[in-house]
Amino acid sequence: MTTSTDITLIGGGIMGLLTAREFYNTGATVTVIDKGFLGKESSWAGGGILLPLYPWRQKRAITQLVKQGLSLYPGLASQLSEETGIDPEWNPCGLLITQNPDITAAMDWCNHNKIVFEDAGNEMLNSLDTTPVHPLWLPHIAQIRNPRLIKSLKQDLLQKGVRLIENCQLNAVNLENNKVNSIDTSLGNLSINQLIISAGAWTSELMAQFFPTIRDNRPQISPVKGQMLLYAAKPDTLQTIVLDGEHYLIPRLDGHILAGSTVETDTFDKTTTPQAKDQISDFALKLLPALKDYPLVKHWAGIRPGTQNGVPYIDKHPEISNLSINAGHFRNGLAMAPASAQLMADLILGRPTAVDPEPYRLDRLV
Repeated sequence: MTTSTDITLIGGGIMGLLTAREFYNTGATVTVIDKGFLGKESSWAGGGILLPLYPWRQKRAITQLVKQGLSLYPGLASQLSEETGIDPEWNPCGLLITQNPDITAAMDWCNHNKIVFEDAGNEMLNSLDTTPVHPLWLPHIAQIRNPRLIKSLKQDLLQKGVRLIENCQLNAVNLENNKVNSIDTSLGNLSINQLIISAGAWTSELMAQFFPTIRDNRPQISPVKGQMLLYAAKPDTLQTIVLDGEHYLIPRLDGHILAGSTVETDTFDKTTTPQAKDQISDFALKLLPALKDYPLVKHWAGIRPGTQNGVPYIDKHPEISNLSINAGHFRNGLAMAPASAQLMADLILGRPTAVDPEPYRLDRLV
């Protein structure tokens, strides 16, 4: 493995794949390397809601990436479906939030960000067992079926000639004069022009292992485990995403319903637990009693890349001239991914940025 490309990405989740696609569209040659199978970590495990939970409680830096992502997703999903034949199921099914004690802040956020909202009427709540508090209906919020999105992205990149290398361990990073010259992997040596680390929750570990002398400008990303359940319901059992307290239900187009999720800090262990299963199933069956008629078919866990306040790192490294980071999106990676990929390419290529890059700098905590 010796062929060099313009861009090399370490990490092939949604962030790495969309960043690769963004660079390919500028005419660059691209290689993506992953320690396992592409997109099989956090990107595969998430729910695919294309809006943060209670976005008015999040940092503005999250909002600006999400808003840009919302504008890019319809075109992206359409292109992927047409060019690969794999529909990622972008579905503007709407989001019902049952409990909003901070309703003024919620409405102010929606108005400021031009997100359509309505009071949720009783007919929307009839099938749900909840205690509504200023329930809010956001009719245009979409979801994406993340496993299908990953599958379509992988196929799209293969068709474009992007080099995708799976099950490849990074063994060494070779530096000279504050520049990465090459990397050694389990499949051989690869010369580097521009290196981007987009390894999600594993980014900080990689930086500590392969750039041990860098301390001040190292991303602070920690693992946050999340467990979810899947019910094999029939279509129209639930027609919209429902956020109730700290948990949610997500209906897929085939009728399957996801229920999630837990937030378990500081662990890379993806073992599922009976405690989490009981917690989520109790929530799901209480909120939507109709689910009692359908089997629970899957229980899984994923590892999110947690950062302070959930704000990612998207930046060129200030000490190593050809190293960049695009990682740390916590629970909102799918929603922020198209805009994050665009910003990463803007910074490396010196293009005007579509969003303000300042909140995502590596040195923001120094």
